[in-house]
Amino acid sequence: MHGKHLYDYAVIRVVPRVEREEFINVGLIMFCKQAKFLKVRSWVNEQKLRLYDTEFDPGCLYANLESFEKICTGAREGGRIAALDIPDRFRWLTAVRSASIQTSRPHAGFSDDLDATFDSLFEELVR
Repeated sequence: MHGKHLYDYAVIRVVPRVEREEFINVGLIMFCKQAKFLKVRSWVNEQKLRLYDTEFDPGCLYANLESFEKICTGAREGGRIAALDIPDRFRWLTAVRSASIQTSRPHAGFSDDLDATFDSLFEELVR
């Protein structure tokens, strides 16, 4: 996917204790309407999360992150939201929530190579 593309991205974060408002970045969602591009990737540092919450349940977190993946890819197992068009799926995935898994506000940028930009942002913001 080459050529100058306007894209939006949001960071997926875990808020172990919502009342404390502390978070750890665990994933990235990137969207480009022009290229019909929607991609998500996650990576969880369980050791770091346990420092914030000793009762952290990795199974629950991974199940929720997997639902992000299913919705992003439009998988049938993703339910009604996954059946929406790409812009609506991105808006749904980045909607404001008060849950323990949240996303940042979407940020915009331009890219000549969406996959390379995604990889670079993921390494910078999540890993």
